Amino acid sequence: MEVRISIDLLQAVRVSCIVLQTVTRGYLVPVYRLSDSIAFPPPREADESGLLAVGGDLRPERLILAYSSGIFPWPHEGYPLLWFSPDPRMVLEPKRLPERKRLERSIRSRRFRFTLDQAFRQVMEQCAVTPSRAEEGTWINGPMVEAYCTLHRLGHAHSIECRQDDRLVGGLYGIVVGSIFIGESMFSDVTDASKACFYRLVQQLARWGFTLMDGQVETDHLAFLGMKPLDRDHYLDMLHQSLDSGFQHQDWVLDPDLAGG
Repeated sequence: MEVRISIDLLQAVRVSCIVLQTVTRGYLVPVYRLSDSIAFPPPREADESGLLAVGGDLRPERLILAYSSGIFPWPHEGYPLLWFSPDPRMVLEPKRLPERKRLERSIRSRRFRFTLDQAFRQVMEQCAVTPSRAEEGTWINGPMVEAYCTLHRLGHAHSIECRQDDRLVGGLYGIVVGSIFIGESMFSDVTDASKACFYRLVQQLARWGFTLMDGQVETDHLAFLGMKPLDRDHYLDMLHQSLDSGFQHQDWVLDPDLAGG
């Protein structure tokens, strides 16, 4: 079903819907309203901001279908659940990860140690108090935490943790679809901790044969990490190829040389 959402409703989505802010107040933007059935409109029907649909829920089946279709939820307090498929996507082929000698020195000097899937909920909760997706404030609310912890238990969501002297100081979590890791959020309590998590995770993904690290929305921080914009059509093609390949990885343990500082 197609409905029309006014600018007044979407004013909270300041960065992703910046195009909407520039038009006359009250301009109507067509989007889809989701029903109870597990289905999405084609992602190519998203508007210029990437907004595709409103409503629905965070059931595992819906989330898995969303990510498998190039779509993700982006909640905003006081508004219907919003679903996006941006164009372009920020991505990095793991095998093309730039060498970061300064970061490697920082990892060693700070004695960082890394694990996978040892503190998924804690990583999410820390990310929830760290502004992300272009500094729009927290969007990781209680229902999001519970929904993604369920995906984690089902084997679809994973985290990398960074510890210093046994204290969790950084982390990153995301969703796996085929051979693509879709990063959701990261946090850092110590200089370079989140960058180090990203770097170590992508190094490991490259060894496992993952084809893409997806950062979703375009930001300066992701560009600094080596990610580049990829048009949505190309991204969707790679996503479908990944799903068709039958690629699976189940042993989420870092190689010893990547786990230590």
